[in-house]
Amino acid sequence: MSSNPQNPDPQALNLATIGEETPLLPQPTKKGKTPLPKAQLSILLLASLSEPISSQCIYPFINQLVSELDITGGDEKKVGYYAGLIESLFFTAQALTVLRWSRLSDVIGRKPVILIGLFGLCISNVAFGLSRTFWTLIISRSVAGLLNGNIGVMKSMIGELADSTNMAQAFATLPLMWCVGVTVGPFTGGILARPHDRFPGVFSGTFWIQYPYFLPCFAAACFTAIGFLTVALFAKETLPSRKDSKRIGFESTLNSQTAADNDVIPSELSAAEQQAPTDEIISFRVLITSPSVMIPIANYGFLALLELAYLALQPLFYSTPTDIGGLGFSPSMIGTWMALYGIIDGVFQVLFLAKIVDRWGAKRIFTTAVVCFFPLITLFPVMSWVIRLQGGVGPAIWALLVLQLILLVIMDMSYATIFIFVTSAAPNKRSLGALNGLGQTTASIARAIAPAMSTSLFALTMEKNLLGGYAVYLILYVMSGILVWLATRLPDQLPERD
Repeated sequence: MSSNPQNPDPQALNLATIGEETPLLPQPTKKGKTPLPKAQLSILLLASLSEPISSQCIYPFINQLVSELDITGGDEKKVGYYAGLIESLFFTAQALTVLRWSRLSDVIGRKPVILIGLFGLCISNVAFGLSRTFWTLIISRSVAGLLNGNIGVMKSMIGELADSTNMAQAFATLPLMWCVGVTVGPFTGGILARPHDRFPGVFSGTFWIQYPYFLPCFAAACFTAIGFLTVALFAKETLPSRKDSKRIGFESTLNSQTAADNDVIPSELSAAEQQAPTDEIISFRVLITSPSVMIPIANYGFLALLELAYLALQPLFYSTPTDIGGLGFSPSMIGTWMALYGIIDGVFQVLFLAKIVDRWGAKRIFTTAVVCFFPLITLFPVMSWVIRLQGGVGPAIWALLVLQLILLVIMDMSYATIFIFVTSAAPNKRSLGALNGLGQTTASIARAIAPAMSTSLFALTMEKNLLGGYAVYLILYVMSGILVWLATRLPDQLPERD
């Protein structure tokens, strides 16, 4: 067909104006950050504090509790075996059920599942404080894990409250809550343990002598009860219910009819209106066979394995006598130092993490954070060597502890960034619960293995003098290398998410 030179074709003119460097697709305009729903997010954060407080409050006194119950038969070198086992039980039991809880939350809603988890955690805390045998300690920790799939469900709720513009800011609050829990939990466990010794004027009865570690466990249970009541009274469901789906479908139909009446093309409808009628739950088989899903999950699982192995080793190293390579700290000193780390870490994550991710990107920050495990692991044998050289805790040890704290703060940026990758990997919103459940199952299995693995390796290394006492650190080095390699497999760019 010939074109009329007097009436040029507009399409031909448009093509003529396109240069080699002109983008062929319309470029999206940069969107401003969507404001976060602060009230609902605050309720979730308050509830999420229950798990770290409950798990961390036993760390300052668990080694002493194992020794006093004579579980080891008087052999102090075996304390690490049993302490690590007790610390692992929560995550072992959680790994068995967390995926079921997360899948259930895709059907019945997030809020009921969270309430069940908080109730189970409250009961188990009280039971742990009243336990005087090894088996009752095991049962109480197992009940907490079996009934608690909260962290995966809470990540789904935060993912449903956020979009791609404010996701880093939203997920930065989760490490903050963990840091607050790491602060409050060990501080509570260290200060309130054995109250008849520390506060004899108030806690002088025979009950406190018979149950010297009930008070910190009861304090954790009270905080969990507050979280339960807050969620029950004020939290709103984020999962679209059948009623909401019908309402969205009705509004979509109504808007479509209105668009037709006004000659509006369907592409101008909102994303929610177009997506809601076809947004179905993705099968579990599809999720686990998708590389885009499993690579973030693998990173999350290995991060949880290495991080908790390190955190379980840290108080054990602090409490180990100086003559066999530790620092010889008391429970109150351990609790105070770990609380200080929690405060500094929490403030840093909230104030700076989102800005750092926005500037340098999630993948770069995650990779940098996990590389910090190498110097963190190195500090253990260095401090052991220094304290043997000096014959006690001196200025050099405190300088190394400050360096350790700084590296831990940098390392902790890895959690918020990997949460972003996991959430962004969800094929649609109705599969978000299953995806977070899969991630939490992987992390729970890793966390179930990690404490017993690292503390047992530490005890075995000290007992058998393996590789001069450094075998446990060599294994952690290898694990760190695997995690850094997995980090390089993450996508360079994250998809847009409404």
